Amino acid sequence: MIGKQTWIIPDGFLQPKSTGEQISHEAVCVLNLTDGPADIHLTLYFEDREPMDQFFSECGSNRTHHIRLDKIKDREGNEIPRGVPYAIKVESNVPIIVQHSRLDTSQEALALFTTMGYPAH
Repeated sequence: MIGKQTWIIPDGFLQPKSTGEQISHEAVCVLNLTDGPADIHLTLYFEDREPMDQFFSECGSNRTHHIRLDKIKDREGNEIPRGVPYAIKVESNVPIIVQHSRLDTSQEALALFTTMGYPAH
């Protein structure tokens, strides 16, 4: 199997400011190369508050899925807070590949970055 079932993304931050038509956002980019769907569970960790652990998504078999962190809500309807640093643990029932991307439009010169998550196991 290609991929891992647990991934860590240590640097998360939803920029509270956007300029122009583009909205500042982040995404957990998932690739599922298995024959079954990936049930994905996200846990967010913060410097000054308890973790948020009720975020869920799904990625179909042999599909990609971009989980927009500015749009996802947990099972209680809570959104990920903007302007607060966090880290993410991504867990899946099947092996997946995880990449993290951020679009920062807080300034006129947009910034886009992407990096692979850390595959824990």
